Amino acid sequence: MQTPKNPRKETDILIIGAGLAGLSAAQKLVEHGRQVLVVDKGRGLGGRLAGRRIGTATFDHGAQFMTARDPRFAALVERWVDAGVAEEWYRSYPGQPQAHPRWRGVPTMTALAKDLARGIEVWSSTRVVEMRQSERAWHIALDSGDSLTAGTVILTAPVPQSIDLIDGGAIALSSDHRRRLEHIEYDACIAVMAVLDGPSMIPAPGAVAPQNGILDWISDNQQKGVSGVPAVTLHASAAFSAEHIDAPREVVGKRIIEAAQPWIQATVTDYQVHGWRYSKPSRVDEKTCLVVCQDPPLVLAGDAFAGPRVEGAVVSGWAAAQALHNDIP
Repeated sequence: MQTPKNPRKETDILIIGAGLAGLSAAQKLVEHGRQVLVVDKGRGLGGRLAGRRIGTATFDHGAQFMTARDPRFAALVERWVDAGVAEEWYRSYPGQPQAHPRWRGVPTMTALAKDLARGIEVWSSTRVVEMRQSERAWHIALDSGDSLTAGTVILTAPVPQSIDLIDGGAIALSSDHRRRLEHIEYDACIAVMAVLDGPSMIPAPGAVAPQNGILDWISDNQQKGVSGVPAVTLHASAAFSAEHIDAPREVVGKRIIEAAQPWIQATVTDYQVHGWRYSKPSRVDEKTCLVVCQDPPLVLAGDAFAGPRVEGAVVSGWAAAQALHNDIP
C-alpha cells in the first residue's frame, strides 16, 4: 500500500527497499516477533524483479530467472514451486551447454516478491529523503512530509544511493566501511519491452544471449509463459547502457530493436523503454551484509553483498536479519 494518510510514527525495524533483500529480511524478522515496516520509492514490489503490461502483452523486464546454489535458497525455491509461484523455465538454450535449472516466477517474476511480502507492512511510493542518528534511534524524513522513528534500519537500496543517505545524514562511516562500499560497482541496463505482430523467431526455450555489442539478452515472454501475445524483452549490454542511460528513450529503444531484428523477425507494434542506472553489481563485497553502526543498528544488504543474482539478494536479506537477531538460522 502507499503511505497511509495518518501513518504511524515509529517502528522497531525500518527496511528501506522492497526488493528481495528487504522482503526476505522482513519475513525472517517478523517470523521472530519483530515489528517491521518496509518502505520503497517504487509503486510495486520486487525492485529489479520487475514486470509490466503494454495492452494485452505482459513482460518480465528485469531479472529473467533464478538459479539456486545455496541449500537454504534451494529449499525456498522448492516451496515456491509447490505453492505455484515458480516453475523451471529451462536448463540450456541453443549454443549453451546443458547446465543447472533456471526457474521463473509464475505468472511473472514479481510473484516471488509478492509471496515474500505476505504479512509484511509495506509502504510503496514512499521515498526516504533524510536519515539522522540519535543515541538510541534513527529519525527518518519521508518525501510525503511525514517522519518516522526506528530503532534499527536495514538499507537495501543500491549502494551509491545508500551512501548518499548516509552522507546526507552526517552518519559516520569507518574508513574500512567506506572503502568497502566505494569498491562496489554496478552495471547499467536499458531494457526494451516490445509488442510484436506475430511470433518471434527466437528458438525454444525463448532465450538467447547475443552479446553483439548492443544486446546482452533477448527473451520471448510468450514462449516463457508470461504473455498471452507475442512480446519480447531486450536487455542492452552494460557498455551500451552506460553510454546511453541518459539518452532519449525513443532513440535508444529504436537502436536496440534494430539490433534484435535478426532474432525477432516480426514487426514491433508498440514498445516501452526502462533504464536501471544500478542494475547488476559488477564488483561485490565479500560479506553477505555489512553492519555499519551498532548503536543504534544500521545494516546494509542486497545483491552487492552476496552476488549479483536473485539468490544473492535473498541470502543477503537473511544475513541482515541474522545480524540483528542471533537465533535466526
